[in-house]
Amino acid sequence: MSASQLARELEVCERTIYRDMVALSTAGVPVYGEAGPAGGYQLLDSYRTNLTGLSESEARALFMLNVPGPLARLGLSQDLKAAMLKLTAALPASRRQDEVRVRQRYYIDSTGWSQAEEPLPSLQIIQQAVWEDRKLAITYIPVFEVRIEREVNPYGLAAKSGAWYLVFARAGRVRVRRVDELLEVRLCAETFERPPDFDLGAFWESWCAEEEESYSGYAVTLRVAKRSLPAVLRRFGARARQQTEAAPEAEDGSCILTLYFRWLDEARERLLPFGSGVEVLEPYALRASLADVAEQTASLYRKST
Repeated sequence: MSASQLARELEVCERTIYRDMVALSTAGVPVYGEAGPAGGYQLLDSYRTNLTGLSESEARALFMLNVPGPLARLGLSQDLKAAMLKLTAALPASRRQDEVRVRQRYYIDSTGWSQAEEPLPSLQIIQQAVWEDRKLAITYIPVFEVRIEREVNPYGLAAKSGAWYLVFARAGRVRVRRVDELLEVRLCAETFERPPDFDLGAFWESWCAEEEESYSGYAVTLRVAKRSLPAVLRRFGARARQQTEAAPEAEDGSCILTLYFRWLDEARERLLPFGSGVEVLEPYALRASLADVAEQTASLYRKST
């Protein structure tokens, strides 16, 4: 295109076009001009933009993305694959070679071990309601086998550890419920007004922090044998590690820890696999429950031998 054609197209003067062409050439964009009646400015056919400055490390990070399980369950796996193909096509040839190298060297699996894939037929309906700001009628059983149906305003969907959660509002309060706990989901014709100041990311972080705090309701004091300490630290993380650093070891290498759970059943379930490597000191109810389960298990296997 000639400078005059470019000037008309961009609604600037020809002098601006001349300056911009010099600036583009200086920046490394392969534009060149040919003089004469049939001349004008041209761009090399083989040139591809570097996606507004996408660096090698940034491209490599994007190529590490697989299709996460939660996105696949939303039905977006093909869309993500298509987007990655378009990204690859837009990159220079040197960057496209990086994709093969990354795929051969890294694989990120977001699913847990032995994690069953429960069907979620309602997820597509919820996604539609969230996107279109339409109300939902949901049915669930909170306690005592009582079915409850509520009409709610679905603010968003959040995925954590492979599970989807519905963030919704009802009666002026924002709540969260796992999608796989919903018995029925029905899309309503009525729409709702989303609060302009609602931040899904900020709310989710706050809600998760509150959930973590709720784990501190059932305190358990236990003695951990030296041989089991590494496994306990791996399972219970920073809280247990901080206590071991602050408390002195006993002569036999054991240490006393206080861990927190939601309730007795959860504490029993998580502590049983440690066997004799962990001894519950308090509360007595948990200690008695562990002894009872251990005795029932031992009795069962004594009968079978």
